[in-house]
Amino acid sequence: MAPMGQTRPAFYLDRESCRRGQFKHVEDDMAQDLFVGIPVTEYAAALPWYEQLFGVQPSFLPNDIEAVWEVAEHRYIYIVQEPERAGNALVLLFVDDLDERVAKISRRGIEPARREPYDGGVTKVIYRDAEGNEISFGGVSG
Repeated sequence: MAPMGQTRPAFYLDRESCRRGQFKHVEDDMAQDLFVGIPVTEYAAALPWYEQLFGVQPSFLPNDIEAVWEVAEHRYIYIVQEPERAGNALVLLFVDDLDERVAKISRRGIEPARREPYDGGVTKVIYRDAEGNEISFGGVSG
């Protein structure tokens, strides 16, 4: 429940649901596609790092300064050349295979900047691109 005088977002977590990995949707009629943007200073320089992080080429290239990866059905992460906004993104993907995913990323040559442990065995593994954008994976570890 939201504190007095505050509205609850359309998507929220309570502690117990988060611990169990069960999420509550307040509005079931929301849009089905989600796009998360990461602004970068120079698209051509950033693209190889994101290909290495995700382990695949982009799903599609809408134009000369944007690349899009479909990370789950109807869920996309994209980089876009917007120098004035670069370096400020905070992205978290909650995954079922955290340890395996982190190991694969390490084998591709990218190591986490930091790991944050949470209650219930949940860990947040944080990566940072050259701009300082934070791309994290969370899930149950071990």
